[in-house]
Amino acid sequence: MLRTTLLAAARSRTCRTLVECAPVTRGLVAKYVAGSTLESALPAVERLTADRLVTLDHLGEDTRDAGQAQDTVDAYSRLLAELDRAGLAERAEVSVKLSAVGQFLPGDGEKIALENARRICEAAAAAGTTVTLDMEDHTTVDSTLGILTELRTDFPWVGAVLQAYLHRTQADCRDLSGAGSRVRLCKGAYDEPASVAYRDKAEVDRSYVRCLRVLMAGQGYPMVASHDPRLVSIAGALAESGGRGPGDYEHQMLYGIRENEQRRIAEQGRRMRVYVPYGDEWYGYFMRRLAERPANVAFFARSLLTNG
Repeated sequence: MLRTTLLAAARSRTCRTLVECAPVTRGLVAKYVAGSTLESALPAVERLTADRLVTLDHLGEDTRDAGQAQDTVDAYSRLLAELDRAGLAERAEVSVKLSAVGQFLPGDGEKIALENARRICEAAAAAGTTVTLDMEDHTTVDSTLGILTELRTDFPWVGAVLQAYLHRTQADCRDLSGAGSRVRLCKGAYDEPASVAYRDKAEVDRSYVRCLRVLMAGQGYPMVASHDPRLVSIAGALAESGGRGPGDYEHQMLYGIRENEQRRIAEQGRRMRVYVPYGDEWYGYFMRRLAERPANVAFFARSLLTNG
């Protein structure tokens, strides 16, 4: 119930105003967001890339304005040029939400998102790095996978995100398990109906393992996005039994979560990539992280009630 309420709040303008204005917000947001600008986020990237890999997300989603979508493309182009200039591109890629670059614009939204994503891919290729398309709620899956197919014609390294809580995902894993494919498998962070998604945690975990088996048995490059110690252990066992070496898959975790575990995995010689978000449009991302972390919810609620 609490998770559902928080995810609904992630789409509420009234809640957004309340949360953004709360004095306590800045400190808690800093746990999960590397900075409000590229310049403020780069020190975190430099620190992390000393022993880990990074994927950067310029925050923003559900864009309904063509100019804002263009601004997002420009922000990614600048980000990629800066990664190249700073010598970080070899260890840092970018993650892109298609809804931030025009997917929901009226009329030709999908076409606009494809062309905007293509420009970001061109900038990534010039910098010598890669792009992963983030997945959003279940209504966007077919559109996102269609755009992925188009992009991979010219940029075969473009990665995709699949969400284990969706009933369809095991089949999508099979479709994307071929040579050259890069797939980040996560549990899923949106509030989805039971008609399309598993609602019980144990069912989601079982689905995650089934999907992971498909990816590890395939010819692509699995990216295991989980903080769950049990799933991290299962991923390692499946990789080993499938004959995969340390460079044939990677673990991924979110910025600010289980940092000691991130270091431990990296110290074992395994690839560990950190998802690093930055930018002013942090509200939706922040609320989804709160929904996943009950202890932070209680702290944040107390702080709101006492005016920080």
